[in-house]
Amino acid sequence: MSFSHRLQGSRFELKYVIDERRAAAIRDFARGHLVRDEHAPDTPKGEYVVSSLYLDSPDLTLARATQRGLRNRVKLRIRQYNNDPGAPVFFEIKRRDANVILKQRAAVRRDAATRLIRGRIPRRSDLLKPDGEQYGALERFCELSRCIGAIGQVFVNYCREAYVSPDSNAVRLTFDRRLTAAPFYGTLRIPDDRNTLAPRVRGVVLELKFTDRFPKWMREMVCAFDLDRGSMAKYVVCVEALRSTHLAGIIKHPREVAS
Repeated sequence: MSFSHRLQGSRFELKYVIDERRAAAIRDFARGHLVRDEHAPDTPKGEYVVSSLYLDSPDLTLARATQRGLRNRVKLRIRQYNNDPGAPVFFEIKRRDANVILKQRAAVRRDAATRLIRGRIPRRSDLLKPDGEQYGALERFCELSRCIGAIGQVFVNYCREAYVSPDSNAVRLTFDRRLTAAPFYGTLRIPDDRNTLAPRVRGVVLELKFTDRFPKWMREMVCAFDLDRGSMAKYVVCVEALRSTHLAGIIKHPREVAS
């Protein structure tokens, strides 16, 4: 499976938590306007694994900004889709500016990622396909990480079913299921089910994403299915779940394991 490593621009994102019955109906409705994501496997739902390691300061500065509902905030994550040693990982900056989401992404060689997480200076050779824009994104990621003393905090994993507009990536609709969380123990390998925790998320996370105007058909869909927009920050949900189990002695924090 090959995933794009291009820089991503600004867009709007609307989130809803729905049940499977409405998810099936929305899928049928959306298929009149969108096609299956090019990366989807040939399975009934075309789901694929998404795993992101979120970096944050030791006192969770970035998570707390989301919890407080700050209009301008940022997340630092390293996204991957499998454990293939030859596959890249994607260093991403996700910035919220009021209601607009701005993303920068750089495809990084897997063997360079751990060194960068530890605070080393990025090199162009760390990139899968070195170019000026991606190197700028990687430099900015590392700079932001150093500024807050960021460390790997939590893996956020889920299965994604995705649809996009036929001629571009300007409109995107995704269903995310089976959210799990896992502590970071120093390796980027996607944790298996034995080492993950499933936070309490009742339903399917539906995300509507578009780069310009809210498409008319999508607006009609929201009304037709009586969708109630909400807040669903997967990183914060997973951090809170791990912290509660850690406090209860169920999961040890990585720093305790290392000590």
